[in-house]
Amino acid sequence: MGLLIVLVVLLLFVVVLLAKSIQIVPQSRVGIVERLGKYQRTLTEGPNLLVPFIDRVRYKIDLREQVVSFPPVSVITEDNLSVDIDTVIYFTVTDPVAATYEIVNYIQGVEQLTITTTRNIVGGMTLEETLTSRDRINTSLSEVLDDATGRWGIKVKRVEIKAIDPPASIKDSMEKQMRADRDKRAAILTAEGQRQSAILTAEGGKQAAILNAEGDRQSLILRAQAERESSILKAQGEGQAIQTVFQAIHDGQPDQALLAYQYLQMMPKIAEGSANKVWVVPSEITKALEGLGSAMNQVSGIPKDSGGPRVRVDPGAMDVEIPEVDTSSADEAVREALRAAEESARTAPGQAASPIGGLDAGRDLAAGIPDPSVTPPPAEAPPAGADGPPDDGSTRA
Repeated sequence: MGLLIVLVVLLLFVVVLLAKSIQIVPQSRVGIVERLGKYQRTLTEGPNLLVPFIDRVRYKIDLREQVVSFPPVSVITEDNLSVDIDTVIYFTVTDPVAATYEIVNYIQGVEQLTITTTRNIVGGMTLEETLTSRDRINTSLSEVLDDATGRWGIKVKRVEIKAIDPPASIKDSMEKQMRADRDKRAAILTAEGQRQSAILTAEGGKQAAILNAEGDRQSLILRAQAERESSILKAQGEGQAIQTVFQAIHDGQPDQALLAYQYLQMMPKIAEGSANKVWVVPSEITKALEGLGSAMNQVSGIPKDSGGPRVRVDPGAMDVEIPEVDTSSADEAVREALRAAEESARTAPGQAASPIGGLDAGRDLAAGIPDPSVTPPPAEAPPAGADGPPDDGSTRA
């Protein structure tokens, strides 16, 4: 029984001895071995043999890159404004022995060094520069920390400013300033838009006015050309109508009854118009009526019977194409006839006033129609009761 107890004790001792002799180190970590309180060696990853009860693993150092976020630090800027700055440090341990024996707590050392360096950098900057110069602060912190932590066996990879928080009053002022700046830019853009709109509207109005004026000009030109052509065609038509009428009168050889009837047809036109309140009946109307009632009495200057042939005038086709001809000869003939009529009216002795006027009398003379107011030369009286035509010596225009 006693031998069994001794064997069990020996077995336990061997197990403890093996446990103390073999040390397993994880990947990317190292162990600092001290022998009797003095640094002996550094253990790498994997199994390592130690001298039991003499060698002891004092520290285990993580060689991976570490990220440490520090609490906000109150910093006073150059313009005496207090801001809170949060920083994040990225570093690695390059020398485990120095990180173990050169400083007691390298993380705390990096934190305090970051605080002092941040205050030193931001203290020489204004609030506006602090808010807009994060890259500058990051670069300065990285250089200072890397230089100061090199002897600790630490390599500072990167420093980032996580947040810069000014006081609430400063935030409110900044928001008002930013709002005012945005309102200013909005007002400028609105004014610019209104300016562009006014310019475009004016240009559009100008172009519209130009186009309207051009359209009015072309319309007036075309209307004037149309009126000109219409006047020319109307004048040509009137000239041809006058020639046709004059020719028909000469060919038809009108007698006293026909002319008296035409004279009576013109009488209602004298009374036309709403302004005609009183109109005078010419003295020749009685003679015209006498010419219609009795063949014995005739209007002075108009033969009772023309004695000529009765010729029916064929007006021809209604649709007549008016050629582009020179109407100067017809107009000249009309003017000559009017001048001759006016001259004859002035030189004729004892001419009575006509209701139509001197111009109409001239026109009648120009057309070859004897003026009723002119007394014809005496002719031999026909036998009583005879209705024959007058002498061949009757005056004809």
